[in-house]
Amino acid sequence: MRTLYHQLLCPFSRAVRIVLGEKKLPFEMVEEHPWDRREDFLRLNPAGEVPVLVEPDGAVLSDSRSIAEYLDETLPDPPLLGHEPPIRAEVRRLIGWFDGKFCREVTVPLVGEKLMKRLRRTGDGPDSRLIRAGFTAIHEHISYIGWLAEERRWLAGDVFSLADITAASHLSCLDYIGDVPWELSPPAKDWYARVKSRPSFRPLLADRLSNIPPPKHYSDPDF
Repeated sequence: MRTLYHQLLCPFSRAVRIVLGEKKLPFEMVEEHPWDRREDFLRLNPAGEVPVLVEPDGAVLSDSRSIAEYLDETLPDPPLLGHEPPIRAEVRRLIGWFDGKFCREVTVPLVGEKLMKRLRRTGDGPDSRLIRAGFTAIHEHISYIGWLAEERRWLAGDVFSLADITAASHLSCLDYIGDVPWELSPPAKDWYARVKSRPSFRPLLADRLSNIPPPKHYSDPDF
């Protein structure tokens, strides 16, 4: 049995959960708080970051993109990176967009300031300047997602891919705290509803943080 060390509202952990679901691979989950710096966890990943996947043979994999590509190479059905080089390049470009630009401009300022500081109990309050910047940035990103969804069946092309998984993982964390302006782009909202309806995504909709409930629409595949 595989074991996934994860954090509940970590988009990188969520992406690996979806990949495992798409591949129909059974796995156990261990919730990890990286800020606790547990020695046993640091032995698995000295970087102290989630996700970490322990394979049935004991192999330890870390970094969400490395894990996802490993699983796609060793278990290619269904393919999540695509078969043709141009499609694979576009999938990787969008992974970089959402794990890099989107995360830096939106996920960290909003989820980080509004939720993670609270979970870490650092005593620091949310930085309103960063939150305002995050709200400004998410409007631009939602418009871009909507444009992609209008031009293509899925974000990178005709087939559901790691690009969709990566984008939806970040958006699901923001949706948990009610910070996605879905009304700005019906195509983006329709695309996300299709992702939410996939069996691999449904377990994420059952996630709950103690004393921090999501909005009612969070677990509704049809909003």
